[in-house]
Amino acid sequence: MRISANFDSGNIEVIKLDDADDIQLAIRHDVGGEFYQWFNFRFEGQVGHRYDLKIVNAGQSSYPKGWENYQAVASYDRQTWFRLPCQYKDGVLHLEVELDCDAIQIAYFAPYSYERHLDLLSQVQLHPEVNLEHLGLTLDGRDMTLVKIGDEDEGKANIWITARQHPGETMAEWLVEGLLNRLLDQDCPVAKTLKDKANFYIVPNMNPDGSVRGHLRTNAKGINLNREWANPSLDSSPEVYYVVNKMKETGVDLFYDVHGDEGLPYVFLAGCEGVPAWDSRLDELQQAFTSALLMASPDFQTEFGYDKDEPGLANLTIGSNWVAQTFNCLSNTLEMPFKDNDNLADPFVGWSPERCVHLGEASLLAMLAVVDKLR
Repeated sequence: MRISANFDSGNIEVIKLDDADDIQLAIRHDVGGEFYQWFNFRFEGQVGHRYDLKIVNAGQSSYPKGWENYQAVASYDRQTWFRLPCQYKDGVLHLEVELDCDAIQIAYFAPYSYERHLDLLSQVQLHPEVNLEHLGLTLDGRDMTLVKIGDEDEGKANIWITARQHPGETMAEWLVEGLLNRLLDQDCPVAKTLKDKANFYIVPNMNPDGSVRGHLRTNAKGINLNREWANPSLDSSPEVYYVVNKMKETGVDLFYDVHGDEGLPYVFLAGCEGVPAWDSRLDELQQAFTSALLMASPDFQTEFGYDKDEPGLANLTIGSNWVAQTFNCLSNTLEMPFKDNDNLADPFVGWSPERCVHLGEASLLAMLAVVDKLR
């Protein structure tokens, strides 16, 4: 038997591996020690043998309720991901594995590697309407890249989309990949109309350092980027600092910040009803956007989600709230599940990269529904 996590976004520590009936593992903390839940590792064993891999520190993780009714993802070819049976009891997450091949990769959700991120940037730049802009360097020296789509006509609306402030929420970049591919489809009338009316500014990965390091929520310095928007700094949160400064240069008419939620098995929006700038205009835009997304994707729902902030009491260090308040614009956090969407459950794959891609495509329809009303 062998276990390895020495690769991009790998995360696991081996506690005990000398007994096939008692394999004990632990998830490594993010830098800073506050967060951990993301895991991603390769397991090698005997074909046909049943193994019980125990993550012994699951009960002390950032979101223990996230393990309830959770199934890990696995792949033999790192292309097609399926769900592994899991049991969570007495603070230990048991991963039940029966090998069909010598080696299997197991993760918290389907990984979106840094190499795939670079491939995505390289592919979209081939489109004549795309320009890549280097915003700056992360703390580990990686590029912060902005994908610009459109002619930057000042008469058009400016739509900003960001993903993976929390690097373990890989579903966010899967969604952006689907959204980008549809937006750049020259045969798609939705995409063509949107580009006639809006400029797009898209950051597919807000936290490349945390992504490569195998973090759940923080950057290379242990900072939760989605609490930095009111006062970002080059020393602690350059990723947000660069994006905030670019937003101030372009202006923002619609902001879509894409995330994943560990506990709730649903797709939902977290709006900005609690910001001081909230008024009837923003409320009407929010209702129109929500209604359009409900029509565009049966995966989306409004019954389950986060409690709305009380008027005027929103946390303005959070990206979507800061943007809504600063630019007086429609701004939302989109949340997707690590588990499955209970409204349209799929016991074999659960919530998946493919479903993220489709939701990204559907998101464009919701943007089309409000683009003429953004200003």
